[in-house]
This record gives sequence, structure tokens and C-alpha cells, in this order.
Amino acid sequence: QVQLVDSGGGSVQAGGSLRLSCAVFGDAYGSYCMGWFRQAPGKEREGVAIIDSDGSISYADSVKGRFTISQDNRKSTLYLQMNSLKPEDTAMYYCAADHFSFSLSEAAALRYWGQGTQVTVSS
Repeated sequence: QVQLVDSGGGSVQAGGSLRLSCAVFGDAYGSYCMGWFRQAPGKEREGVAIIDSDGSISYADSVKGRFTISQDNRKSTLYLQMNSLKPEDTAMYYCAADHFSFSLSEAAALRYWGQGTQVTVSS
């Protein structure tokens, strides 16, 4: 079992930055595949970035070059550094984890989710 607690969202102007954090409570941190997903009002949940237990990383095309996913195993924390934010990045952001290697399109298959943190980007 694992519990995820998201934080770090807020309201920024376009071009600004935010860093999201996801504290992971449970055993065997580092053995999970972990990722960030987001959902805007009226839209489906979409994958943003994933970091697998072997360190491999993937990003959605819409955030490549602007967002960076990372983790601190000592602190059992996952991060998402978001730079050059755009109004279309506005959404509720969730961290997620599971024991298998998942892709950006596999949100429905994941068992462990944070409560979400709201990101609002104004133009």
C-alpha cells in the first residue's frame, strides 16, 4: 500500500513557474513507476510525465522542454518543475504510482493517486 499527497499548486501568470511535490508514504519507495497527470474541466485526464523505477523518463509532447520530473529517494518525494507555464496548462494535477511500468495513456489502470493540486495560469 502507498499513500500519495500532492502539493505546490497555485495561480501564476503565463511564463511563470511552479514546482509540484508528491510525498509518498508506504514501503519500497523507488520500486514504483510514478507519474504526473492532469485534468482540465470538461476534459479527460491526460499524462504529463512519468519516471520509472529504472530512471527512464517520458513527457507529453505538450510539456517537453518546459516541465521536468524528478524524485528524491531519500525524501520519498516526486517533483514536477513547471516552467514557461501557459494558460492551457491550467488543470488539476495528480501524482500517481503503481508497481508496473505504465505509459502516459494508462491513467485508468493505476491504483494509487494523490488528492490533486490545482494549477491556474492566467494570460
